[in-house]
Amino acid sequence: MIWRMFSRPVAGLGVLVAQLLRAAHREDLPSLQNQDPSGWFGDPSLPPLRLVVLGDSSVTAPGVEPLDDAFVRRLARHLSDRHYVELVSVAVGGAKVSDVLRDQLGPALALEPDLAIVSAGANDALRATPVARFENDFATIVSRLVENVPMVGVSGLGDLGMVPRLPTPIRAYVSVRARSFNNAIRRVVADHPGVYKTRTWGDFWTPFVTMPDEAFAADMFHASGIGHSLFAASMFPVVDALLAERDGGS
Repeated sequence: MIWRMFSRPVAGLGVLVAQLLRAAHREDLPSLQNQDPSGWFGDPSLPPLRLVVLGDSSVTAPGVEPLDDAFVRRLARHLSDRHYVELVSVAVGGAKVSDVLRDQLGPALALEPDLAIVSAGANDALRATPVARFENDFATIVSRLVENVPMVGVSGLGDLGMVPRLPTPIRAYVSVRARSFNNAIRRVVADHPGVYKTRTWGDFWTPFVTMPDEAFAADMFHASGIGHSLFAASMFPVVDALLAERDGGS
């Protein structure tokens, strides 16, 4: 079945959507609520830094308890040794990149951030968004941010085929989709010098496979606090590079 999905992309997307609809309505697993991770972090005597995050449930952290374990809060604490950090999330659970462009980019720019992070793409890969449309929308977001924000970082897209809630027959296909979307993000970043991207494939992410009960939240779809610790660890080098570039140029 999988090879047929690869050779017939339209049919494959139809199967993907049908299987995902079944997975989304599993009565044996809970439905988790999105959360707002916004807040202030660090010593008010330090130089201020406004961190604005755009994206999806990777930011709104359904099922992460305590909320301080969410990757964007970990990121804010990581920055708080040098700055008094105002973290503002404009992210919305379930958002596709087209939603980020339409609904989140304007409010994010209005906040005049010092640092903007984009973490989105999973909902596009898991739905029927064409890669070319995704790449175009993502490029528009990054271009607008680069024009207006001193520092811009993005999350890559990891191997969604590791998600336990997904039916086994479609996981290989989802992995291929996720890699193609991650490659699109990589191309956009390559076209924008000074923008940095997380690394989202490789052995670093094996806990999602070897310890899924710990790395995923109770719905077996979203990342748990442990999963978010991996998200954060992948983002630390991105913001460190951005700050080093800023300070080196000042």
